[in-house]
Parts: sequence; structure tokens; C-alpha cells
Amino acid sequence: MKKILQIFLLLILIVITLIFYNKYFSSQDAPQLKVSSNKENNDNINYKSNLIKNLSYNLDLQDKSKYVIFAEESELLYESDVELVKMINVTAKFIDKDNNELIINADKALFNSVSYNTNFNDNVIVKYKDDRIFSENLDLDFTENMVTIYNDVVYEGVQGLLKTDNVKINLITKNTEIFMNNLTKKVKGSFKN
Repeated sequence: MKKILQIFLLLILIVITLIFYNKYFSSQDAPQLKVSSNKENNDNINYKSNLIKNLSYNLDLQDKSKYVIFAEESELLYESDVELVKMINVTAKFIDKDNNELIINADKALFNSVSYNTNFNDNVIVKYKDDRIFSENLDLDFTENMVTIYNDVVYEGVQGLLKTDNVKINLITKNTEIFMNNLTKKVKGSFKN
């Protein structure tokens, strides 16, 4: 009688296992995924899923300076396992160790979340104390500690007005280079007394 009971329990265990397997592991009832062959449709889905409103990064840098960047709209991109952020309507602040603020506004920017390097484009306005610099492009390079401002650069400050092609500012020493792309052309300026 004991052997019959053991065989009966073994049969029940086999039946329960088969029912469990068919219910949870059977491929017949698995939902089928629809794969769209329309590449444009897939691109729109990815684009929409990567949009972020009001994105802000607050970074403390090694030399006790700070970098804060804010964008009304952003899109995350990945290139060689590096996260890049395309930004629209951007405001950035670089605050050095002496609490001096360099404020940058631009229509667009591309921010590297690994190196923090940022390329600003279109209607760039730089504010530093009472001075303003207007241009079409600005590259903020933290690996070289340089700010490069180029394309239609106009400086307006307490001392006057200056028009040039390029301005380079060293973030550590504050040394500034002002130069033209064509060495035969001269930087134009008018100075106040």
C-alpha cells in the first residue's frame, strides 16, 4: 500500500509540473512582438523618449569652482558610451574659487556629461561683471581650462566696444587672447575716455 501511495504522489507531482510548465514557460501563449520596419517611426519613438524639460546639472569642480548649466529642453544622445546632452534655451554659470561668475546664455548647447565640456551655439551672450560678449559660438573646455569664443564676436564693456573673430580666456590665469582669423585684418575697437 505504501508503494501505491508513493507512485500516486509522484504522478500528482508530474502533473503539477507539466501544468506549471505549460502555463508559465510554454512559447505558444507568449505574446508576439510586432516589429515595425518603418525606420522613421522608430526614430520618432526614440526622440520622444529622450526629451527632458528643465534639465539642470550642478557640478563641483576640482579647483573649488562650480559649473551650473540649465536648459528648458534637452535630448540625451549616446556616442561611444558617452552621454551627450543637446540643450535648447541654455543658461550656464561658471563660478570660480573667488566667487566670480561667468554667465553664458545661448539658444543651443551640446554638453558632455563625462568631461563637462560644453559647446554653445546661436545667440551666445557672455556676462562677466559689467562686461558683455556677444557671439555665435562658445566652447567651454574643462580639460584645457579654456573658453573659446568665436564667430561674430562683439565685446561691450566699461572700457568700450571691440569687434573680433576670436577670444580665448584661460579659466585659471584669466589671460585673454583676442585675434582675427585672417592675420592681415585688424581687431576693431572704440574705447571710452
